[in-house]
Amino acid sequence: MDAVNGYLKALVTPHLASRALRVAGVIGTLLFAINHGPALRSGTMTPSRWISAGLTYLVPYAVSIHGQFVGRSD
Repeated sequence: MDAVNGYLKALVTPHLASRALRVAGVIGTLLFAINHGPALRSGTMTPSRWISAGLTYLVPYAVSIHGQFVGRSD
């Protein structure tokens, strides 16, 4: 349980978040273009697609934080 609490705190730790935001920006944009680019270009983005698009950025952020958290814990 301590590891979970530590990870949750790491999600909002400024020096970890800074790198994670850069990773999420680059990787999230690449994934967004692959997964949602055609729908965006054709104007067929639905509300559920926009939610999915948000998760496209959230997942790389969370993975980056996890990597940094685990790397500092070892």
